[in-house]
Amino acid sequence: MIYKIRVILDAEDDVFRDIEIEGNRSLEEFHNTITQSFGFLGNEMASFYTCDDEWNQEEEIALSDMGDGGSDVRYMQETQIEDLLTENTPKLIYVYDFLSMWTFFVELADIVEKEDGRAYPNILFSFGELPDSPPEKNFESDPMFDFDDTLDNYEDLDFDENWN
Repeated sequence: MIYKIRVILDAEDDVFRDIEIEGNRSLEEFHNTITQSFGFLGNEMASFYTCDDEWNQEEEIALSDMGDGGSDVRYMQETQIEDLLTENTPKLIYVYDFLSMWTFFVELADIVEKEDGRAYPNILFSFGELPDSPPEKNFESDPMFDFDDTLDNYEDLDFDENWN
């Protein structure tokens, strides 16, 4: 089956690519298609993330092992597109270059039959130009714990020694 997917840059201006790719292709192949379609060199680290309907990030699928081993991280080369993108779970987040944090929203538009004579992956539509630098990110969260309520008096912490 062929997956028709829209990849949208997280920016104020509309910048997106509509891509057709076989569902049995790996996320690493999809990553390569995305980097080429947006004009990246493809030499930076990247990850896909599963997410809920409101784009809240969940499980990471990494390009390669970035840890000391022993983790349960999934890898792009071992994960097929059809394993993640379904009609019930049509969204992913894609982050390219962890220093610049190019962030993209990936959404499944349709699943269709393969057309004879057509090469895949295929860029169906390209809209907008990638800016020279990634859009600014505002990393905020709703505080779950209010420290102001717990530490009213620092003298009660009992620091008897010079801790500098």
